[in-house]
Amino acid sequence: MLFAALSAAHAQTSTLDTIRARGVLNCGIGEAQAGFSQTGAADVRTGMDVDFCKALALAVFGTADAVKFWPLGPNDRFKALSAGDVDVLARGGAWTLTRDTEFGARFAGVLFYDGQGFLTRRGNAVASVLELSGASICALPGAMGEQGVAEFFGAQRMRYQIVAQESWDDLVQAYAAGSCTVLTGDVSLLAVTRSKLKTPADHIILPELITKEPLGPAVRQGDPQWFGVVRWTLMALIEAEELGLTSENVDAQRAATQPSVRRFLGLEANLGQALGLPRDWAYLIVKNVGNYGEIFDRNLGAKSDLKLARGLNNLWTKGGLMYAVPFR
Repeated sequence: MLFAALSAAHAQTSTLDTIRARGVLNCGIGEAQAGFSQTGAADVRTGMDVDFCKALALAVFGTADAVKFWPLGPNDRFKALSAGDVDVLARGGAWTLTRDTEFGARFAGVLFYDGQGFLTRRGNAVASVLELSGASICALPGAMGEQGVAEFFGAQRMRYQIVAQESWDDLVQAYAAGSCTVLTGDVSLLAVTRSKLKTPADHIILPELITKEPLGPAVRQGDPQWFGVVRWTLMALIEAEELGLTSENVDAQRAATQPSVRRFLGLEANLGQALGLPRDWAYLIVKNVGNYGEIFDRNLGAKSDLKLARGLNNLWTKGGLMYAVPFR
C-alpha cells in the first residue's frame, strides 16, 4: 500500500504531468549558431536544436507550436535544467561522465556526433588528417585546439607547427590570409566558418575527427518516465529514417503491410502507452518535422548553407553511428 501511495504521488508530480498542466514545453537550446539554433525572418527559429524541441512537443501535445525556447550559454544550461526553468536541454553539451553524474543531468542519447576536425583548402590536395605531417595548423589554446593536435600528432609521430590566436575570429583571419595550412576546431564550428569564407567551395573539411564530442538531449535525474519520452523521441527520428519514412510519404505508408512500419506508426501496437504518449505520437513527429536525415539535411547538410557531410551522423547501415533501439 505504501509503495502504491508513493507511486501515485510521484505520478502526480511527474515532469510529463507538469508540462501538460502548463500547456507548453520549456526547451533549452544553444545560443545562436547556424545549423543548430538561429533566428531568421519574422523571428522564426530554425536549426537542429529547434527541430528536436518541436519533435518533443509533438510527442507530448500533438503540435509543434506548444514549445517555449530558452537560448542558454554553456555556463547557464545545466543550472537552468537543475532549477526547473527548462524541462530538457535539446543539446546539453558533450556527454561526459562528469555531466552525467555531478551535474544532476541524464543524457538521453546522441543527437549529433561532433569533435575536433580540420578545414583546409581544396587546392592543397589533402584528403586525410594523416597527410598533414609537417603542416602549419591554426589552433586555439586548450583541449579543443592545441592540446588535441599535440595528442593526436604525437601519437602518430607526425610533425606540425602551431599558429596560435586567442580568439576564433583572429584564428579564422589567419587561416583566410594563408598563415596556416589547416584550421582546427569542432566540425560544427568549421562548417559555419567555411560557409562565411569568400568562396566556401574552395575549402573542405577532412573526414576524420581526432576527439569525441557526442552532443545530445539531457533531462534532470529522477524521472524515468520523462527520460523515456525524450530518449524515444530521439530514437523515433532515427528509426523513421531506417524505415524509409519521411514527412512526404508517411501518410501513404499508413497503408503499408510491413509489421515494423505499422508498429512504429501505432497502427498495430500502442507503443506510446508505456511512455504516457498517444498512440500516433511517432507518426505526428515524422509528419511534421521529418526523420533524422531530413532534419540533418535541411539544417546542416546538403540542403543547408553549411553543406556538412553526414559522416558519423549517418545511419549505421551507411557507415555512421546513428542506430535506433528496436521499436517493439
